[in-house]
Amino acid sequence: MASPAQNSTTARGTAGDKAHRLAELREFLMSRRARVTPAEAGLPDGGARRRTPGLRREEVAVLAGVGVSWYQWLEQGRDITVSPQVLDSVGRVLRLNSAERRHLYVLAGLNPPAPEVDPADRDMCAGLTRLIDAWMPFPAHIMDRYWNTVLYNDAASAVLGMRPGIVQNCMIAFFTDPVYRARSTQWELIACRVVAQFRAACSDHPEDDGFRAVVAEARRLSTEFAALWDRRDVAPGGQIRKELQHPLVGTLSVESTQLRVPARPDLVIVLHTPLPDTGTEAKLQWLASPEGRRGSMYPVAG
Repeated sequence: MASPAQNSTTARGTAGDKAHRLAELREFLMSRRARVTPAEAGLPDGGARRRTPGLRREEVAVLAGVGVSWYQWLEQGRDITVSPQVLDSVGRVLRLNSAERRHLYVLAGLNPPAPEVDPADRDMCAGLTRLIDAWMPFPAHIMDRYWNTVLYNDAASAVLGMRPGIVQNCMIAFFTDPVYRARSTQWELIACRVVAQFRAACSDHPEDDGFRAVVAEARRLSTEFAALWDRRDVAPGGQIRKELQHPLVGTLSVESTQLRVPARPDLVIVLHTPLPDTGTEAKLQWLASPEGRRGSMYPVAG
């Protein structure tokens, strides 16, 4: 049991943390208000009557549809009750991007909304293509939130069997692609983890019909998937060790790692790294060489 002194320290720490958060909220709102011009908000600029180029507090309140006193209290960092709907209205007037909107929620003491992709960050595919191409000669690919294949490098094609002629969803292909299944020496063991990771991805978007469509299609095509899905196991996306039997170079031992880019929460980068002391790195280098490329052009039997 905590002593009275410990309880007092905890209470002071909690109060101090809250005071710091509300102070940050005050400074954040003031800085965001100052950068929005009346013209951007659809208001007359006010000419010489304005001391600063940004919006006034009362203008933010009117445009957001909230009381002037309430918004003043919010910006002053007072400990008042806020709702997601009101914060969204304020965020819209202050022209907050997705990251700023989540930051506002945290400072106001609410659970932040799910990350979104800002329009300015949508055109990242060229940079991501350079990333996975630079990962050569090791396999790398990129999935969207539903595990649909977005991009893959040449090593992913040669090693994992990724190719245009198969279902372009990594979950469904895992259960239906005969090339990958024949090469995976630990398919049954990995299948449990893969399905559990996909359920974890679904849980982040419980009302998203896109996930439901993938699950329904996977159920239709694979009784093995259906049985594993009904177990309701959940595991975070992370690392999985894989052993593959390649028809040209033999055993490949790799570690598959899922990575995310905060600016693109809808994408998952999957990098495969050769395990040390297995000879895998040299084999992957050979597969990426001109001689190896000639020998591994798909389609290749498992």
